[in-house]
Amino acid sequence: MNAPDTRAALTHARATFERLARAINGVITGQEQVVRHLLAAFLSGGHVLLEDYPGTGKTTLAKALARAVGADFQRIQFTPDLLPTDVLGASVFDPRTQAFEIHRGPVFTNILLADEINRASPRTQSALLEAMAEGQVSLDGRQMPLARPFFVIATQNPVEFHGTYPLPEAQMDRFALRLGLGYVSLDEEVAIVTQGDLRRAESITAPVVSAEDVLAFQAATAQVAITPELARYLVGLVAATRTHPALALGASPRASIALLKCAQALAIGDGLGFVTPDLVQELAPPVLCHRLTLRAEARFGGANAATCVAELLAATPVPR
Repeated sequence: MNAPDTRAALTHARATFERLARAINGVITGQEQVVRHLLAAFLSGGHVLLEDYPGTGKTTLAKALARAVGADFQRIQFTPDLLPTDVLGASVFDPRTQAFEIHRGPVFTNILLADEINRASPRTQSALLEAMAEGQVSLDGRQMPLARPFFVIATQNPVEFHGTYPLPEAQMDRFALRLGLGYVSLDEEVAIVTQGDLRRAESITAPVVSAEDVLAFQAATAQVAITPELARYLVGLVAATRTHPALALGASPRASIALLKCAQALAIGDGLGFVTPDLVQELAPPVLCHRLTLRAEARFGGANAATCVAELLAATPVPR
Protein backbone atom coordinates (compact mmCIF):
# COMPACT_ATOMS: atom_id res chain seq x y z
CA MET A 1 0.00 0.00 0.00
CA ASN A 2 1.49 3.33 -1.07
CA ALA A 3 1.63 6.46 1.12
CA PRO A 4 -1.59 8.16 -0.15
CA ASP A 5 -3.54 4.91 0.23
CA THR A 6 -2.14 4.44 3.74
CA ARG A 7 -3.12 7.97 4.75
CA ALA A 8 -6.62 7.48 3.34
CA ALA A 9 -7.03 4.16 5.19
CA LEU A 10 -5.85 5.68 8.48
CA THR A 11 -8.12 8.72 8.04
CA HIS A 12 -11.14 6.51 7.40
CA ALA A 13 -10.22 4.32 10.37
CA ARG A 14 -9.91 7.32 12.67
CA ALA A 15 -13.37 8.48 11.62
CA THR A 16 -14.71 5.02 12.51
CA PHE A 17 -13.13 5.24 15.98
CA GLU A 18 -14.51 8.74 16.59
CA ARG A 19 -18.06 7.91 15.47
CA LEU A 20 -18.21 4.89 17.75
CA ALA A 21 -16.74 6.76 20.72
CA ARG A 22 -19.18 9.64 20.28
CA ALA A 23 -22.22 7.33 20.07
CA ILE A 24 -21.28 5.20 23.09
CA ASN A 25 -20.22 8.15 25.26
CA GLY A 26 -23.65 9.59 24.61
CA VAL A 27 -25.11 6.61 26.49
CA ILE A 28 -22.42 5.85 29.10
CA THR A 29 -21.72 8.87 31.32
CA GLY A 30 -18.23 9.53 32.67
CA GLN A 31 -16.53 6.47 31.17
CA GLU A 32 -14.54 7.96 28.30
CA GLN A 33 -11.35 6.06 29.17
CA VAL A 34 -13.17 2.73 29.40
CA VAL A 35 -14.89 3.36 26.07
CA ARG A 36 -11.53 4.27 24.54
CA HIS A 37 -9.99 0.99 25.68
CA LEU A 38 -13.05 -1.06 24.73
CA LEU A 39 -12.83 0.30 21.18
CA ALA A 40 -9.08 -0.38 21.06
CA ALA A 41 -9.75 -4.07 21.72
CA PHE A 42 -12.81 -4.31 19.47
CA LEU A 43 -11.26 -2.51 16.52
CA SER A 44 -7.99 -4.47 16.75
CA GLY A 45 -9.70 -7.87 16.75
CA GLY A 46 -9.42 -8.65 20.47
CA HIS A 47 -11.97 -9.51 23.15
CA VAL A 48 -12.87 -7.77 26.41
CA LEU A 49 -13.74 -8.88 29.94
CA LEU A 50 -15.79 -6.30 31.86
CA GLU A 51 -15.39 -6.95 35.58
CA ASP A 52 -17.12 -4.67 38.07
CA TYR A 53 -19.85 -4.29 40.66
CA PRO A 54 -23.55 -4.71 39.82
CA GLY A 55 -25.28 -1.66 38.42
CA THR A 56 -22.19 0.08 37.03
CA GLY A 57 -23.35 -0.23 33.41
CA LYS A 58 -21.48 -3.28 32.08
CA THR A 59 -24.39 -4.68 30.08
CA THR A 60 -25.48 -1.21 28.93
CA LEU A 61 -21.98 -0.58 27.57
CA ALA A 62 -21.99 -3.87 25.65
CA LYS A 63 -25.43 -3.24 24.20
CA ALA A 64 -24.50 0.34 23.24
CA LEU A 65 -21.52 -0.95 21.25
CA ALA A 66 -23.70 -3.53 19.52
CA ARG A 67 -26.30 -0.94 18.54
CA ALA A 68 -23.63 1.46 17.26
CA VAL A 69 -22.26 -1.18 14.88
CA GLY A 70 -24.30 -2.42 11.95
CA ALA A 71 -23.56 -6.06 12.70
CA ASP A 72 -25.24 -9.13 14.15
CA PHE A 73 -25.50 -9.26 17.94
CA GLN A 74 -26.33 -12.12 20.32
CA ARG A 75 -26.55 -12.20 24.10
CA ILE A 76 -26.12 -15.30 26.27
CA GLN A 77 -27.05 -15.16 29.94
CA PHE A 78 -24.57 -17.59 31.48
CA THR A 79 -26.07 -19.78 34.21
CA PRO A 80 -24.89 -22.93 36.05
CA ASP A 81 -27.08 -25.17 33.88
CA LEU A 82 -25.91 -23.72 30.56
CA LEU A 83 -24.36 -26.36 28.27
CA PRO A 84 -21.69 -26.00 25.56
CA THR A 85 -24.33 -26.82 22.96
CA ASP A 86 -26.33 -23.78 24.16
CA VAL A 87 -23.36 -21.67 23.05
CA LEU A 88 -22.00 -23.47 20.01
CA GLY A 89 -25.01 -25.32 18.64
CA ALA A 90 -25.41 -29.04 17.96
CA SER A 91 -25.88 -31.70 15.35
CA VAL A 92 -29.59 -32.63 15.38
CA PHE A 93 -31.28 -35.53 13.59
CA ASP A 94 -34.01 -34.40 11.21
CA PRO A 95 -36.59 -37.19 10.74
CA ARG A 96 -37.84 -35.61 7.52
CA THR A 97 -34.48 -35.86 5.76
CA GLN A 98 -33.19 -38.82 7.81
CA ALA A 99 -29.94 -36.93 8.28
CA PHE A 100 -28.12 -34.94 10.93
CA GLU A 101 -28.12 -31.17 10.48
CA ILE A 102 -26.03 -28.54 12.24
CA HIS A 103 -28.11 -26.09 14.27
CA ARG A 104 -25.86 -23.11 14.88
CA GLY A 105 -25.74 -21.57 18.32
CA PRO A 106 -25.55 -17.89 19.29
CA VAL A 107 -21.75 -17.86 18.93
CA PHE A 108 -22.31 -17.50 15.19
CA THR A 109 -22.61 -13.74 15.28
CA ASN A 110 -20.44 -10.62 15.06
CA ILE A 111 -20.74 -9.33 18.63
CA LEU A 112 -21.42 -11.80 21.43
CA LEU A 113 -22.31 -10.62 24.94
CA ALA A 114 -21.43 -13.37 27.42
CA ASP A 115 -23.27 -11.96 30.42
CA GLU A 116 -22.03 -13.10 33.85
CA ILE A 117 -19.70 -15.58 32.21
CA ASN A 118 -18.38 -16.91 35.52
CA ARG A 119 -21.80 -18.32 36.45
CA ALA A 120 -21.39 -21.13 33.90
CA SER A 121 -19.35 -24.25 34.57
CA PRO A 122 -15.75 -24.50 33.33
CA ARG A 123 -16.98 -26.98 30.72
CA THR A 124 -19.30 -24.38 29.23
CA GLN A 125 -16.77 -21.56 29.58
CA SER A 126 -14.31 -23.65 27.56
CA ALA A 127 -16.75 -23.72 24.66
CA LEU A 128 -15.53 -20.22 23.81
CA LEU A 129 -11.80 -21.01 23.81
CA GLU A 130 -11.52 -22.10 20.17
CA ALA A 131 -13.91 -19.39 19.00
CA MET A 132 -11.98 -16.59 20.71
CA ALA A 133 -8.51 -17.80 19.72
CA GLU A 134 -9.10 -19.07 16.20
CA GLY A 135 -12.35 -17.55 14.97
CA GLN A 136 -13.90 -20.97 14.40
CA VAL A 137 -15.75 -23.73 16.24
CA SER A 138 -15.67 -27.49 15.87
CA LEU A 139 -19.07 -29.18 15.57
CA ASP A 140 -19.64 -32.82 14.70
CA GLY A 141 -16.07 -33.15 13.46
CA ARG A 142 -16.31 -30.07 11.24
CA GLN A 143 -14.40 -26.80 11.62
CA MET A 144 -16.84 -23.98 11.00
CA PRO A 145 -15.54 -20.41 10.59
CA LEU A 146 -17.24 -17.62 12.51
CA ALA A 147 -18.40 -14.33 11.10
CA ARG A 148 -15.96 -11.44 10.76
CA PRO A 149 -15.61 -9.33 12.74
CA PHE A 150 -16.11 -11.56 15.77
CA PHE A 151 -15.99 -9.93 19.20
CA VAL A 152 -16.71 -11.38 22.64
CA ILE A 153 -17.51 -8.95 25.43
CA ALA A 154 -17.96 -10.85 28.68
CA THR A 155 -19.10 -9.52 32.04
CA GLN A 156 -18.58 -10.78 35.54
CA ASN A 157 -19.14 -9.60 39.11
CA PRO A 158 -15.90 -9.75 41.16
CA VAL A 159 -17.58 -9.72 44.58
CA GLU A 160 -20.15 -12.48 44.13
CA PHE A 161 -18.84 -15.98 44.71
CA HIS A 162 -21.89 -18.20 45.40
CA GLY A 163 -22.79 -20.16 42.28
CA THR A 164 -19.80 -18.88 40.28
CA TYR A 165 -16.73 -20.52 38.78
CA PRO A 166 -13.42 -18.65 38.44
CA LEU A 167 -12.28 -18.24 34.85
CA PRO A 168 -9.23 -20.47 34.20
CA GLU A 169 -5.94 -18.93 33.07
CA ALA A 170 -6.41 -20.16 29.49
CA GLN A 171 -9.76 -18.37 29.29
CA MET A 172 -8.40 -15.15 30.82
CA ASP A 173 -5.55 -15.14 28.30
CA ARG A 174 -8.08 -14.99 25.44
CA PHE A 175 -9.24 -11.54 26.55
CA ALA A 176 -7.11 -8.74 25.14
CA LEU A 177 -8.20 -6.39 27.94
CA ARG A 178 -9.92 -6.57 31.30
CA LEU A 179 -11.78 -3.36 32.07
CA GLY A 180 -13.72 -2.05 35.06
CA LEU A 181 -16.12 0.85 34.97
CA GLY A 182 -16.13 1.77 38.65
CA TYR A 183 -18.42 4.32 40.21
CA VAL A 184 -18.79 7.70 38.56
CA SER A 185 -18.53 11.06 40.35
CA LEU A 186 -21.42 12.51 42.33
CA ASP A 187 -22.27 15.03 39.60
CA GLU A 188 -22.16 12.33 36.92
CA GLU A 189 -24.43 10.08 38.97
CA VAL A 190 -26.90 12.95 39.38
CA ALA A 191 -26.90 13.30 35.59
CA ILE A 192 -27.48 9.56 35.20
CA VAL A 193 -30.42 9.61 37.61
CA THR A 194 -32.07 12.65 36.04
CA GLN A 195 -31.59 11.44 32.47
CA GLY A 196 -33.48 8.23 33.23
CA ASP A 197 -34.41 6.28 30.11
CA LEU A 198 -32.28 8.56 27.93
CA ARG A 199 -29.25 6.54 29.06
CA ARG A 200 -30.56 3.30 27.68
CA ALA A 201 -28.59 1.68 24.85
CA GLU A 202 -31.78 1.92 22.79
CA SER A 203 -31.19 5.67 22.52
CA ILE A 204 -28.72 4.72 19.75
CA THR A 205 -31.41 4.36 17.13
CA ALA A 206 -29.21 3.56 14.13
CA PRO A 207 -25.71 2.15 13.54
CA VAL A 208 -22.95 4.73 13.10
CA VAL A 209 -20.48 2.32 11.46
CA SER A 210 -20.77 -0.93 9.50
CA ALA A 211 -19.08 -4.30 9.85
CA GLU A 212 -17.09 -3.38 6.74
CA ASP A 213 -15.81 -0.25 8.51
CA VAL A 214 -14.62 -2.41 11.42
CA LEU A 215 -12.80 -4.82 9.09
CA ALA A 216 -11.21 -1.87 7.29
CA PHE A 217 -10.01 -0.52 10.63
CA GLN A 218 -8.49 -3.89 11.55
CA ALA A 219 -6.64 -3.93 8.24
CA ALA A 220 -5.44 -0.36 8.77
CA THR A 221 -3.80 -1.20 12.12
CA ALA A 222 -1.11 -3.08 10.21
CA GLN A 223 -0.10 0.25 8.67
CA VAL A 224 0.63 1.82 12.08
CA ALA A 225 4.40 1.78 12.50
CA ILE A 226 6.39 0.75 15.57
CA THR A 227 10.14 1.23 15.83
CA PRO A 228 12.37 -1.76 16.61
CA GLU A 229 13.38 -0.09 19.90
CA LEU A 230 9.77 0.37 20.99
CA ALA A 231 8.87 -3.18 19.95
CA ARG A 232 11.72 -4.47 22.12
CA TYR A 233 10.49 -2.27 24.99
CA LEU A 234 6.94 -3.62 24.63
CA VAL A 235 8.02 -7.26 24.51
CA GLY A 236 10.55 -6.74 27.30
CA LEU A 237 7.83 -5.30 29.52
CA VAL A 238 5.66 -8.38 29.00
CA ALA A 239 8.59 -10.79 29.39
CA ALA A 240 9.57 -9.15 32.69
CA THR A 241 6.32 -10.40 34.24
CA ARG A 242 7.67 -13.96 33.89
CA THR A 243 10.62 -13.25 36.22
CA HIS A 244 8.97 -10.90 38.73
CA PRO A 245 9.57 -12.38 42.21
CA ALA A 246 5.95 -11.81 43.30
CA LEU A 247 4.44 -13.62 40.31
CA ALA A 248 3.93 -17.35 39.94
CA LEU A 249 2.66 -16.95 36.37
CA GLY A 250 3.54 -14.15 33.99
CA ALA A 251 1.99 -13.04 30.72
CA SER A 252 2.22 -15.07 27.52
CA PRO A 253 3.31 -13.92 24.06
CA ARG A 254 -0.40 -13.50 23.35
CA ALA A 255 -0.25 -10.54 25.74
CA SER A 256 2.55 -8.96 23.67
CA ILE A 257 0.43 -9.30 20.53
CA ALA A 258 -2.64 -7.83 22.25
CA LEU A 259 -0.62 -4.93 23.67
CA LEU A 260 0.78 -4.07 20.24
CA LYS A 261 -2.53 -4.37 18.38
CA CYS A 262 -4.43 -2.31 20.95
CA ALA A 263 -1.69 0.35 20.93
CA GLN A 264 -1.91 0.52 17.13
CA ALA A 265 -5.69 0.96 17.37
CA LEU A 266 -5.34 3.78 19.92
CA ALA A 267 -2.71 5.42 17.74
CA ILE A 268 -5.26 5.58 14.93
CA GLY A 269 -7.87 6.98 17.29
CA ASP A 270 -5.39 9.68 18.33
CA GLY A 271 -4.60 10.56 14.73
CA LEU A 272 -1.12 9.03 14.75
CA GLY A 273 0.55 6.77 12.23
CA PHE A 274 2.91 5.24 14.78
CA VAL A 275 2.90 3.72 18.26
CA THR A 276 4.30 5.81 21.13
CA PRO A 277 5.65 4.71 24.54
CA ASP A 278 2.76 6.55 26.20
CA LEU A 279 0.24 4.28 24.47
CA VAL A 280 2.10 1.15 25.55
CA GLN A 281 2.22 2.40 29.15
CA GLU A 282 -1.47 3.37 29.10
CA LEU A 283 -2.53 -0.08 27.94
CA ALA A 284 -0.11 -2.22 29.96
CA PRO A 285 -2.34 -2.53 33.08
CA PRO A 286 -5.59 -3.57 31.33
CA VAL A 287 -3.67 -5.92 29.01
CA LEU A 288 -1.45 -7.56 31.63
CA CYS A 289 -3.09 -7.57 35.05
CA HIS A 290 -5.71 -10.27 34.44
CA ARG A 291 -3.06 -12.60 33.01
CA LEU A 292 -0.85 -12.57 36.11
CA THR A 293 -0.98 -15.02 39.04
CA LEU A 294 0.54 -13.93 42.32
CA ARG A 295 2.56 -16.15 44.62
CA ALA A 296 0.72 -16.87 47.86
CA GLU A 297 3.28 -15.11 50.03
CA ALA A 298 3.12 -11.98 47.86
CA ARG A 299 -0.66 -11.93 47.98
CA PHE A 300 -0.68 -12.26 51.76
CA GLY A 301 1.89 -9.46 51.88
CA GLY A 302 -0.54 -7.08 50.19
CA ALA A 303 0.78 -7.19 46.63
CA ASN A 304 -1.51 -7.35 43.62
CA ALA A 305 -1.16 -7.56 39.87
CA ALA A 306 -1.57 -3.80 39.42
CA THR A 307 1.31 -2.98 41.76
CA CYS A 308 3.52 -5.51 39.97
CA VAL A 309 2.80 -3.95 36.58
CA ALA A 310 3.41 -0.46 38.01
CA GLU A 311 6.80 -1.64 39.33
CA LEU A 312 7.74 -3.05 35.94
CA LEU A 313 6.69 0.14 34.16
CA ALA A 314 8.84 2.17 36.52
CA ALA A 315 11.85 -0.16 36.22
CA THR A 316 11.89 -0.74 32.44
CA PRO A 317 13.84 1.95 30.54
CA VAL A 318 11.72 3.78 27.97
CA PRO A 319 13.25 4.18 24.48
CA ARG A 320 13.78 7.73 23.31
